[in-house]
Amino acid sequence: MKANKPIVAVGPDHPLCDEELMADYFHGIDGLHNVHEAHPDLSPAETWKGIFSDGANEAGDYSPFFTPSKAPSHHEILRILKENPMDTVSILAVGPLTNVALAAAEDPEAFLRVKELVVMGGAVNVEGNCTPVAEFNCYADAVAAARVYALTSPKPSSTMPTIPQELSTLKAYPTKLSRQLKLTLCPLDITTPHLIGKNYFKENIQAHVEAGSPLARWVSHFVTKSFSKIEDMEGDENEPGLSLHDPLTVWYMLTRDDPKWKTPEKLEDIRVETSGQWTHGMHVVDRRLRKKPAEAAVALSENPNEDPHILTLDEVPGDDHGWLSVVKGNRLNRVIDSPGHDIFKEVLMQRIFG
Repeated sequence: MKANKPIVAVGPDHPLCDEELMADYFHGIDGLHNVHEAHPDLSPAETWKGIFSDGANEAGDYSPFFTPSKAPSHHEILRILKENPMDTVSILAVGPLTNVALAAAEDPEAFLRVKELVVMGGAVNVEGNCTPVAEFNCYADAVAAARVYALTSPKPSSTMPTIPQELSTLKAYPTKLSRQLKLTLCPLDITTPHLIGKNYFKENIQAHVEAGSPLARWVSHFVTKSFSKIEDMEGDENEPGLSLHDPLTVWYMLTRDDPKWKTPEKLEDIRVETSGQWTHGMHVVDRRLRKKPAEAAVALSENPNEDPHILTLDEVPGDDHGWLSVVKGNRLNRVIDSPGHDIFKEVLMQRIFG
């Protein structure tokens, strides 16, 4: 990290349109089961807040391990994409997509220089973890997710969220963009089964804690508290397991060339519900198995988006939302299998503690 210091920038403090959503009921007010109160010696001084403000000391004065930025996170995203060749920068998003959506809205063409956006979020064929149908990251800012996903579409306007004008803070994308966004989704379908059990964690962390490792003490606190919270929610009849949602997504990024990672043969039209009272943040797919009339003709067309024959075939009576269209709808890649559900906990502990 001294050789390649990461840049740390502050993102927005609220979603694009929704009320701020916290997960402190599970993770505690600091997101780590109040580790800052339990182990104050492992927490930074309150002076950290000032390093992201204008007039703060230069980066090296605070930490040799990272560079704080005074610019908003979405500006840093755009700066890095502009300063590097196209298709050399990938983005990994393991939280709500607010800052990504802001970057895409401010300069869509600069944002589309990204090689790939990999997202931990959503629940496609499984239940949600925030509501019966929605995963937390997407529920926390469904409008942001919908806007970002829309960039994967041949026609982004077809899946853009419909929100009242008085709540709209971002403008629509241009009618024509240079290309579509490449987005790979790691939803709960793939992340939830990758667990670390309470007993395995205790057995493997104990020696590091006893050796006085600050990292082990820090991790042990919030992971152990997570197990306790799971037992409170689900009962103690079975050993609790903690799903490794974010780490699994990072593992994919680091080892994606492993052929054991699997994705569907075709990109999927996965859309985000932004206005439903009970379905807010839900990932919606068409399960009707109906054919798309223009699908066979697409391969023969040089420009399906403007081909009159394609557009004529594409107008299906009653298909108001374009689910049967070949030029509307999103085009997402989705991780559906990994090198191993059971081995990841071992990989993770080895990576962190050696």
